Formats: sequence, structure tokens, C-alpha cells
Amino acid sequence: MNLKKNSKENKEIKEEKINTETSENEVKEESGCAGSCEGCAGCGGGIDPETMVQILTARNQELEDKYMRLQAEYLNFKTRTQNEVSRMLQYEGEDFIKEILVIKDNFERAIMMDDNDLSDEVSKFLSGFKMILGNLTSLLDKFEVKEVECLGLEFDPHVAEAVITEHDENKPENVVLEVLTKGYKYKDKLIRPAMVKVNK
Repeated sequence: MNLKKNSKENKEIKEEKINTETSENEVKEESGCAGSCEGCAGCGGGIDPETMVQILTARNQELEDKYMRLQAEYLNFKTRTQNEVSRMLQYEGEDFIKEILVIKDNFERAIMMDDNDLSDEVSKFLSGFKMILGNLTSLLDKFEVKEVECLGLEFDPHVAEAVITEHDENKPENVVLEVLTKGYKYKDKLIRPAMVKVNK
């Protein structure tokens, strides 16, 4: 047991000696000391205390500058990461909303049927559809999903796609005559362009 203890102590002494020698060598290299002066302990005997303070102060300043650079890099990385996560969370659920919009389209097509040509039973079904559509529209409004307004306005390729053109002399050129499929924005992002008929 004593042999193990002595071995461990010897190992610690060797490591401490190596660390001490390394520190002395660094100071020697910075000061230009050859280590040949009498009583030299890393220029402790050959360089005056004022010079030694200057060397150590410069070394300390170098380490502080390195620390400040590392800290700045870490803060930049943290900020970039937070911005990326914020952008991802801002439009969370976009794919799900696109699927819901398809269901909304189907409800709107259903209630466009002419009530005059339908039986009372079918009219009741359509009344239920209208109620569901109203609830669905309110839900989408709550999550900042807004319809792109383009009917009667000048065609804007940033929010709509022209799938049909038609000539109407009574209306200005390049105006949207009909919206075939509604377009939608999620917050400030276009998630589905409108499909429209344009006057040419």
C-alpha cells in the first residue's frame, strides 16, 4: 500500500516539475533568456523585476484578448442559433395549414351550389356546411392565415399565378377577372398563390 502511495506521490511530483519547466520555458522564450545566468529560474535571476512584470503583463493581456474574442464568437453563434430557431417556430404548422386549406376549398365549392335546385334535405346539409366553414375560417383567422385579395385588382405575380387569360374590353388590361383558387398568407409569408384569370 505504501508502495502505491509513494508511486502516486512521485507521479504528481514529476507532473508538477514538467508544468513548472514548461512555464519557465515560456517565460524564457518571451524574454529572450538563454537560461545561462546564475541562479536562473526562468529569468528570475537574470532579468530585473520591472522587465519581468512587463513580460507577464503582456502575456496576461494576450490571454484576455483571446478570451474576449472567444466570448464574442460564442455570443454571435448563440444569436444566430436563436434567430434560426425563432424563424422555424414562427411558421410552425405551415404544412398542416396547407392541408386544412384544401378542406376549406371543398366546403366553399359545396356551398356554391344553387339552393333553388336542391331538395330541403340537401339544403339542410349545406346550412351545416356553411356553419362548419364559418368556424374553420375563424380558426384560420386566429392563426393569422389570411386570404390574398386579388379579384378586380392588377395582376401581381408575387401572390398569384395566371392560369387563364381572357379579353374583356370593359375592364382594364392585366386585371384579375376571376379567382379560380384562392391564395393565402400565413402571417407575412405566402403559403399558397392564387390561381386566377387575367384580362389581356
